[in-house]
Amino acid sequence: MPESVQTSSEHGSSAVQTDSGSPATDFSFALLGEFIRLGVTDIVVSPGSRSQALALAAAEFERVGAVRLHVRIDERSAGFFALGLAVESGMPALVITTSGTAVANLHPAVLEAHHSYVPMILLTADRPDELRGIRANQTTIQPGIYADATRLALDVPAPTGAVGDVPEAARLAELALGAALAPGLPGPVQLNLAFREPLSAAVQLDPSVVGAARAGAATADPAATADVPAHPLIVEPGKRTVVIAGADAGAEAEEIARAGGWPLLAEVSSGARFGPNLVIAYRELLDEPEWGGQIERAIVFGHPTLSRQVPALIQRDGVETIVVSPAGAEHYNPGHSVDHVAERVSVSDAARGDALAREARAWTGRWVMASRQIRDAIDEAENAAPDVAAASSPDYRVRGGFAKSELAALRAPVTRGILVDALWRATWPHDRLVFGASRLIRVADQRVPGKKISVHANRGLAGIDGTIATAVGIAVASQSGDEPLSTGTTRVIVGDLTLLHDVGSLLQVPGESRPRLQIVVGNDGGGTIFDGLEVAASAPASAMDRVLFTPQQVDIAALAQAYGWEYTLATNRSELERALTSPQSGPSILEVPLPR
Repeated sequence: MPESVQTSSEHGSSAVQTDSGSPATDFSFALLGEFIRLGVTDIVVSPGSRSQALALAAAEFERVGAVRLHVRIDERSAGFFALGLAVESGMPALVITTSGTAVANLHPAVLEAHHSYVPMILLTADRPDELRGIRANQTTIQPGIYADATRLALDVPAPTGAVGDVPEAARLAELALGAALAPGLPGPVQLNLAFREPLSAAVQLDPSVVGAARAGAATADPAATADVPAHPLIVEPGKRTVVIAGADAGAEAEEIARAGGWPLLAEVSSGARFGPNLVIAYRELLDEPEWGGQIERAIVFGHPTLSRQVPALIQRDGVETIVVSPAGAEHYNPGHSVDHVAERVSVSDAARGDALAREARAWTGRWVMASRQIRDAIDEAENAAPDVAAASSPDYRVRGGFAKSELAALRAPVTRGILVDALWRATWPHDRLVFGASRLIRVADQRVPGKKISVHANRGLAGIDGTIATAVGIAVASQSGDEPLSTGTTRVIVGDLTLLHDVGSLLQVPGESRPRLQIVVGNDGGGTIFDGLEVAASAPASAMDRVLFTPQQVDIAALAQAYGWEYTLATNRSELERALTSPQSGPSILEVPLPR
């Protein structure tokens, strides 16, 4: 007969307590119940036998409305989906897997979370001690499998059904959540949980008890975990300075640039690509001695990954570099040439005063104006200005010629520049934009103007792993709950190989939400990013195609149909604009053919 839930107040805990006859089940309910009490709202499950107690407990907590449950059959998708949930919400999701290769399949997402400082809690089921080292089925060495990529990794012995299991579960939950949300250094945590048979038993929760336990508890606030150092590094005036904002730098980079009156070189996924000091064409200017050669100091936020010019600048003699990085983190340090690493920087009063002086304003103004001129020249070359007077000419032939030229422009094939420009225009503060690791993020970084919108890219390791899963997680988190963080659309722009690498994440689970998510696929038939390698000019074309470009001929329309996604093809600018601005009601794929 199913047992009803109780709560335990031992050690100040409200962990859920059951008496099912299965220590695995009782421990799982206590552990998940404590995580929920502490504020965890999402659990991601990949099915498996050894983890069945955790999975069934998660399903029961979902049934009573205590948590959101998401099921993914592929652990790699599960891990990156959890990453996306945490990127948007700031809170870690729980990821439940069975033993063996299931645990290894989480490794790419764990590495990305580690390098991007994204919280994540992995509950990996395992065999008990007596079944380890004897070649038992689906058993490998799971403790420490992620090496130094976790903030905390504990190998937890199998519960025995003793009275101490419930408080131990509560203690583990508190430890794991605290480590995942470590001040200044959030990241992944692994609880490797051994279970003996019987691996599960039926338990039915009382919704009122669960609701009361959660309602009466203080939930964790990710913003409250920020530990601001009392003594930031003070930046003084006297040097020609630029502020560099790499991936996930955040708005602080723009604030420092504005306070010091310095040029802001902000990558497209930095979260700082806006403001009066923004320099879009920073690559071109850094290449020029009259601009890049004049820099005496660089202040770096986030993780710059999209240009060769930034690391070259930092390694140049005579450039003082300050990197802003969390304590204990692996900091950005090309050529081991960084002079100072600080958890936080502040602009001195003297530097703030100098920012208003004519010389300082001229320094930044020249950068901004030169960048604008470069961008204007590109725009003029790509988009000839229309003869507006011709539209109202008394000569019908002149008017007809104007109409034909406008129609021809709308019917012109889409280029990468046109694609990223249209996508950037279509994205607003209530939307979310995700870039895959393809040529398109670099094209966007070279051209799109300043705009204060939510942009993400997995640039911790800059791999193409899990891009679709991450975007789905961001979409679900931003559009879920009583007070959704976003009422807009999440768009993810990827190359064709990035889509195919994560195609399993297109699988939709019955009964789960179908977020407003638009995957925009720039399809150039393979990995054209490799065409930019120096070796491409000398290596045999057939070899380059075979092992780097890797051509593909997948029917993306059929792929969308197989997974139940809406599909649209945009072959020209008019079709592209219409597809991007049409209302989205659920998941869809927009394919845009591009030239190699």
